[in-house]
Amino acid sequence: MATQHAHAPLAPRRITLRRTVVRQSATRTVSAAAVALATVRIALGALFLWAFLDKTLGLGYSTADGRAWVDGASPAKGFLSHVAAGPFRGTFHAMAGQTWVDWLFMLSLLGLGLALIGGIGLRIAAAGGTALLALMWAAEWPPARHLADGSASGSTNPLLDYHVLYALVLVLLAVTGSGTTWGLGRRWAALPLVRDHAWLR
Repeated sequence: MATQHAHAPLAPRRITLRRTVVRQSATRTVSAAAVALATVRIALGALFLWAFLDKTLGLGYSTADGRAWVDGASPAKGFLSHVAAGPFRGTFHAMAGQTWVDWLFMLSLLGLGLALIGGIGLRIAAAGGTALLALMWAAEWPPARHLADGSASGSTNPLLDYHVLYALVLVLLAVTGSGTTWGLGRRWAALPLVRDHAWLR
């Protein structure tokens, strides 16, 4: 009996130790997930920001030198005028070269890039980015097996493509509050206007 009483206090200590280890493990898992989401957020933001800079300045990648926005070229015309499938083909052709379309497209790229890299306004970025990506999806129209001229479209999936994937990632980044890690999310959320209007977070 004396031996049992001597060892009795060890049981609560073991339980406390186990709980501490579990808590520390959970914290490490949360931290790893937060870092992973922040990495994806910044990378996706850099992708959008690069597209804006390349189309604005003509860095010689998707936009050749002399064909940049600063040179007077339309950044959206090339894409929209070459839409070759889908029920909205005529609509997109009519939009090609329109000044308001160019400004809306370029400001969307810039806004998405800055919001994602900075970790601010992620809910607005998710909504606006999803709308932009939906329009780009409709322009490429993955359900089409053939283009207007009868040639194969090259589509590999009738519904899912990188536009849909990017949109889902945008939503994931917004709902998980990824802007608080390696970003200005906490400071942004503390602003009176943002604090009073959750949709601005």
